[in-house]
Amino acid sequence: MTRNTSRIAIIGGGLSGLYTAYLLELRGFANYQIFEARSRLGGRIDGFSLAGADMSDANSSDRFDLGPTWYWPQMQPAFAQVIAELGLESFAQYDQGDMLFERSQSSPPMRMSGYRNELLTMRLVGGMSALIAALQEKIPADKICYQQQVQAIALANDEVTLQLASGAIAHVDQVIIAAPPRLIASTVSFQPALPNQLQQAWLATDTWMAPHAKFLAVFPTAFWREQGLSGSARSNIGPMVEIHDASLPNGKAALFGFVGYPAEARRQLGAEQLQQQCQAQLLRLFGPLAATVEGFELKDWAQDPLTATVTDSSGQAAHPQPPSYFVADGPWQHKLFGAGSEWSTNYPGYLAGCIEAAEQALLKVAWL
Repeated sequence: MTRNTSRIAIIGGGLSGLYTAYLLELRGFANYQIFEARSRLGGRIDGFSLAGADMSDANSSDRFDLGPTWYWPQMQPAFAQVIAELGLESFAQYDQGDMLFERSQSSPPMRMSGYRNELLTMRLVGGMSALIAALQEKIPADKICYQQQVQAIALANDEVTLQLASGAIAHVDQVIIAAPPRLIASTVSFQPALPNQLQQAWLATDTWMAPHAKFLAVFPTAFWREQGLSGSARSNIGPMVEIHDASLPNGKAALFGFVGYPAEARRQLGAEQLQQQCQAQLLRLFGPLAATVEGFELKDWAQDPLTATVTDSSGQAAHPQPPSYFVADGPWQHKLFGAGSEWSTNYPGYLAGCIEAAEQALLKVAWL
């Protein structure tokens, strides 16, 4: 077993963890380590590209979001400021034209005036993966440990020990958890145990995106726009209950939809059959040109053990009520802090919540 010694351990290399590390770097603090369970960074920010796309370009016009997609600068100015500081290019979600609505299997889709968003809904060129790539460039490569899932956290003699699934051990002074509260409370053992009220609050906190599945289809052109359609659709039939234009500027066109079947129903149906049903729905809604699909991807977050627990799979997919992100008293006080999006006071579950949660956690860290 190897030994790693740092003053701060950041558990999770998603947006929250990377932004926490970015803030530490800005403050000149280098004695930290990120422990990421996956072989990639980003957490619930994940992307899809057609085979042959240039993935070395952080702003690739052919990288599509499989996780969170939007932000709202009027409602989330701090997040918009981060996007600006990192020099990322954004654009408004396409919503011009009519939308489609499937009421029942016995009647064809209805065409109606589309809903115009009161708040400006923005996306990033290259998808939200461009944000992850931009932050990664600001963090020294040796600060990130991949495929290092934390299994246990122990506190003794004022030192915190992390037991990793690889067999490695890390010794630190403080821990910042940049992962969902429920996931940590369900998969990591603490010695001594967390205060029971805090443990139960973390377990009761829904993980945003965890019950969701998204289907994405890529096309050579946004043919629906030529027909005066926005690409938006709603359906009482499914499998997708809500569909949007996912096209990127100067790149391939795409549509994505949220699958309405519950997680257990999706598991029993199987990915292949669900994909076929989603493709059939696009044909039903948008006509024969939907058969020109060049690639597609189904991402079922409920089947991702590094995102969802069994409890999440039966959840309501609502934005959570934030639990306490610090331990108020007892041995873990001043040692353990939550910085995942679900801990955000004002934007729990949103991308903006990652930014706020990281900032509020660092306010509690003793020597910063």
